[in-house]
Amino acid sequence: MIKQLNKSTVETVGRPVRILQFGEGNFLRAFVDWQIDIANEKGVMDAGVAVCQPIIDPERKVLGMIDLMHRQDNMYHVYLEGIENKRPKKDVRLVKSIMDSFNPYVDYAKYEAYFLSPELKITISNTTEAGIRYEEGDDLTACPPKSYPAKMTALLYKRFKHFNGDPTKGLCIICCELIENNGSTLHEYVIRHAEYHKLGQDFIDWVENSCHFCDTLVDRIVPGFPREQIGEIREEIGYDDNLVVKAELYHLWAIGGPGYKEVMKELPLDKAGLHVIFMPSIKQFRDKKVRILNGSHTGMVPIALQMGCETVMDAFNTPDIERFVNDMVAEEVIPMIDEDRDELKKFAAGILERFYNPFIKHMLRSISLNSLSKWEARNYPTVRDNWFKAQRLAEREAFTFAALMTLYGPNSGFEPDDTREFVDYIRANWDSADMEATIAKIVKESGIFTVDFSEVPGFIGTVAGYVRDIETLGMKDALKKFLGA
Repeated sequence: MIKQLNKSTVETVGRPVRILQFGEGNFLRAFVDWQIDIANEKGVMDAGVAVCQPIIDPERKVLGMIDLMHRQDNMYHVYLEGIENKRPKKDVRLVKSIMDSFNPYVDYAKYEAYFLSPELKITISNTTEAGIRYEEGDDLTACPPKSYPAKMTALLYKRFKHFNGDPTKGLCIICCELIENNGSTLHEYVIRHAEYHKLGQDFIDWVENSCHFCDTLVDRIVPGFPREQIGEIREEIGYDDNLVVKAELYHLWAIGGPGYKEVMKELPLDKAGLHVIFMPSIKQFRDKKVRILNGSHTGMVPIALQMGCETVMDAFNTPDIERFVNDMVAEEVIPMIDEDRDELKKFAAGILERFYNPFIKHMLRSISLNSLSKWEARNYPTVRDNWFKAQRLAEREAFTFAALMTLYGPNSGFEPDDTREFVDYIRANWDSADMEATIAKIVKESGIFTVDFSEVPGFIGTVAGYVRDIETLGMKDALKKFLGA
């Protein structure tokens, strides 16, 4: 008999809320909260998590899974499957590390109470690449402010005032967003907000000296809710769980920054046997992982979607896509990373092998979330480095950007899950008769991107040419033309 999943059917342990988490999505629940649950079970931590929904739907005032989490008393299963030592392996865990979850737009008092709690030690966030943006003039008195950096500034200021600047009441602030220098960037924006709003030098000094902003690298493929298997999974686990998260077995969390030793004390996940590494700087780890794994995903998705693929496995079972991605990694990505070439090739082979995991149905549509900001963060650095380090144009990366433009354009029939005003801008300014002017306008005048694409000579014109091929020939034949097949 399948039972309801709540505290009436599962024995739980109450724990002090030491971690405030911005984000209730599949990744954080299958990666961060899963690890904290293991560390709690093994006795190296005694930490509960309070989950805060970071964004709002202006029409419904609710966005995310908070209601579902309440129904299940914040419990859910993480269902891991993969290949280990050439044999199939499965690991299923009922995660009980989340003590509370709430929507700050509905329950602001609870939001503030957690942030002002003396027991709070850590904040963790995954507000996506689009979340860590500086919005000048964001109202810090709003309940809560709009952007994540403004939210963090306002709450840190209230905590500073509440504890009269007590240096022991600073926080470890850990970012999981896949942008370069995620924690350092959030720190920069918090200071900018503090200066803009004239919050005082004492507060700025407290942030600088008592709070520890960490850059991180996260690695686990998380497809999310296993919709097609949920019936059999519920039979297997014995619970009517509507928050099951499916993920691969592999996980890696690299955490770095000036205050990394302080974070090691508060979040000793490595002592629970988890693959968590603390270090002064994560740059080397980040460059190779983000550019090889995430850049491959982001570059491949718009191509594969326009060729009728639904999953990563579908894409890699398509010979032209497989060849394109492997060539892009070998010829354009790896040569731009400052590390031993043979080691990078081994790392890349291991990464690409994970794309073939037969147990993980990683939907391309879900990976396509916020692809505009993802492409800038994951793929453009390779374009830039190819030009400035090797004086050459990264043609394959240019093709992926052309594919992204046609996917978001008015003729693909695809509805992107991205910032609506950006999608509308691309479609409203699309002119197939003058594609170079179209691409130039999108990258220079739309406000979508923060980098100057014109710093790489020929990039915009090359992208425009590939867009014309895709629109004229269709993606399948445009890719064949690119490959010379």
